[in-house]
Amino acid sequence: MFDLGRSFLASAERSPQAIAIIDGCQRLNYSEWHAEICRVVDGLMAQGLHKGDRLAIVLQNRLAMATVHWACQFAGIVVTPLNWRLKAEELDYCLMNAEARAIIFEEVSAAAVAGSDVAARLPRIGVGAASGATFQYETFGNARRQYSPRAAPDDFSLLLYTSGTTGPPKGVPRRHRAERAAALAHIAQNLYGFGERTLGVMPLYHTMGVRSLLAMTLIDGAFICLPRFEAAEAIRLIEREQATNLYLVPTLYHDLLGHADFTPEKMRSVSKLAFAGAPMAEGLLRRVEAAFQPELFVNHYGSSEVYTFTINQHATQKPGSAGRAGLNQRVRVIRLAAESPEELAEIGEEGQIIADLSSDEAFEGYWRRPDAGARALREGWYFTGDTGFIDRDGDLFVTGRVDDMIITGGENVSPAEVENVLSLHPAVAECAVAGLPHERLGHRVTAFVKRAVEIDTASLDTWCRASSLADYKRPRDWVFVAEIPKSPVGKVLRRKLIAGEFERDAE
Repeated sequence: MFDLGRSFLASAERSPQAIAIIDGCQRLNYSEWHAEICRVVDGLMAQGLHKGDRLAIVLQNRLAMATVHWACQFAGIVVTPLNWRLKAEELDYCLMNAEARAIIFEEVSAAAVAGSDVAARLPRIGVGAASGATFQYETFGNARRQYSPRAAPDDFSLLLYTSGTTGPPKGVPRRHRAERAAALAHIAQNLYGFGERTLGVMPLYHTMGVRSLLAMTLIDGAFICLPRFEAAEAIRLIEREQATNLYLVPTLYHDLLGHADFTPEKMRSVSKLAFAGAPMAEGLLRRVEAAFQPELFVNHYGSSEVYTFTINQHATQKPGSAGRAGLNQRVRVIRLAAESPEELAEIGEEGQIIADLSSDEAFEGYWRRPDAGARALREGWYFTGDTGFIDRDGDLFVTGRVDDMIITGGENVSPAEVENVLSLHPAVAECAVAGLPHERLGHRVTAFVKRAVEIDTASLDTWCRASSLADYKRPRDWVFVAEIPKSPVGKVLRRKLIAGEFERDAE
């Protein structure tokens, strides 16, 4: 099997003049990008980095970020991308846990780097006008030197850090072979052809962003950098650069459609859509389908640990369904309290989703966190912590997280089921459902709603009563909010709703 460095070389030799990456006015073909990658390899080696070392990167999606990612694949360095929004203390933890040997950053992350005690002891490579750098990215290295790939398929390629919403972030080490297998499966499952173009806006510290970068490179395609999501700029880039596919979290589709600049005519080049990171409510699913009229609309369900769990290539034909196991995977739903992967849930019974760790795309354990591994890895299976059920057709439905399950009066309520019903109401722009503590019931089903137009709680309650929701699943409390709190990659942060950390909408 190829390592990732050789995978890049294959594309550069096959299509040297094809546009590989676009960042504002910068446009590099594969031959030019290869030379730039070699320059960065030379610079990293000059900083004393060796094969197997971890290099922390705190950059937005730009040419430098993508170039460093590929340079690490050539040099055998383990690329360790971190959220550029991290605070200094969070950065300290990740740098210590990864045992990083150097850090690359830009001005947007300079304050965190300056406040980090660990970063102060490392070589600090600044991109652009980043303050506090000990070396400058733009001036180090020699582009005339050519480097052959030094990594093998079993070497580590990437160390991703999870969001850490329930504790310290967990490092997820992934090998070259797993990254390449995941990229190839992504290409096949999304029916990508040679020369595709994608909007590179999902962060390259997130598995969705990494997958887009690798997939486009393996098919001689173009990665169109967008450092941070702004709907107007995304619409402009999609139209100007004739993007052929989009792979986004549902929140970004919502924001695209809601922007005044959006028109279906500007999206004509896009024929393939995919989403991941969170379920897409049926209301939004229908709106996206009508606006884009794509040839393919894929619901991809996976994680950093095991990239693909399931795929549904016809998302609108069965709203809410995550489909069936991907090319490299097996999945099961086991009973909620089960400890063994053999305790299967019945058809239609909600349980915990688990995935086979023998998958070509799977990791093997968390970085220096045996405690986390003991909880999640059992008998050759990865316990995802997600809840769901398999219907009579054999399709998986993801209903939420084990920790998100609302138990009210002894009954289990899945937030996703209630959210799906509410999302179909034309007055609901976005919604999230959580269980707030209640003395008698344990938890009380509460809906947090961002309104598209004026509506009152009585009308929303009438809508729920007329739906298929069982009576005990109906929201008993309603809160109108200015925005639904989300993570940087668009996941609803229910803990903030429960804690009251949100802005109410004026009623």
